[in-house]
Amino acid sequence: MTQHSSLAGQVAFVTGAGSGLGAAFARRLAADGATVVVNDLDPAAAESVARSVGGSAVAFDVTDARAFDAAVDAAASRHGRLDIMVNNAGIAPPSDPAKVERSIANQLARMEGRIDDMVPPDSTVDLSDEAWDRMIKVHLYGTFHGTRAALRHMTPARSGAVVNIASVLGLRPMAGPLHYAAAKAGIIALTKSAGQEVAPFGVRVNAVCPGWVDTPLLAPLDQITRAAITMQIPRGRMAQADELAELVRFLAGPESSYCNGDVFAASGGVV
Repeated sequence: MTQHSSLAGQVAFVTGAGSGLGAAFARRLAADGATVVVNDLDPAAAESVARSVGGSAVAFDVTDARAFDAAVDAAASRHGRLDIMVNNAGIAPPSDPAKVERSIANQLARMEGRIDDMVPPDSTVDLSDEAWDRMIKVHLYGTFHGTRAALRHMTPARSGAVVNIASVLGLRPMAGPLHYAAAKAGIIALTKSAGQEVAPFGVRVNAVCPGWVDTPLLAPLDQITRAAITMQIPRGRMAQADELAELVRFLAGPESSYCNGDVFAASGGVV
C-alpha cells in the first residue's frame, strides 16, 4: 500500500458506499484515519460498511437535494468539519446480454473493417424517457447535489477535496449506453468548472474516470462477454476496486494539492 500522510481528524462523506467501488473508497479513507460517513440507498448496506470502518451511515437518494443537504449539514455539524466528499453513487445501464454481445461484435467488426457484418443497433431507439431521466438524475444531479452541499462547507473553510466518479465513457463514448455516457461527460464538465471556481479558496475538485472494474455490477455478464471485454483492455484485465481506491485516496489528500479541475482516467490503457 502506498504511504500517504495521515487523514486523522478529517471527515469524509462517500455516496453509494454500500458496496463495490464506494465501499472500497470508504475503507481506504478510513484506513488512513478519516472518519467516514457512508451513504447508500440501502440502509442495511450503508450500516454494514459504516460498522466495518468505524463510521456512521445515512441512507437517502442522491437525487433528493433536500435530503442530501440535510445529511451533509448534519455530518458537518456533528463532527465540526467536512474535509472530503466522494460523489460515487450511480446506477449501471440494464444488462441485456444479447445487446452487450451485439455491441462487442459490432466493435470488433468495425475494428477489422467488416462493416457489412455489423448489426444495426437498437439501444438508442429503445431508450425510454424514464430511463434517460433516471440515469441523468442519479449520476449528474447526484454529483451536482453532493458537490454543492460540500462546497457550502469547504469554501468558507478554504480547505477540502471533492472527488467525483465519472467514467472512461465520458471521455470516449461507445455505441450503446448513450445516457450513461452523457451523464458521465456531464460530471467531467461539472468537475472542471467547479474546480476552476473554487481553486483560489483552497478547495480541490477532481474526477476519476474508471474503465471496466470487476465489481458485483458485472456479475450478470457471462464468461464469453467478460472475455470479449478483457480483450479490448491493453492491460489485459479489469481493474479491482482497491486499485481505484488508491487513486481516490491520492486525490482526497494533500499529496494532490496541485490538482484541481483535473480528470484522471484509470482504464488499463483504453483511453
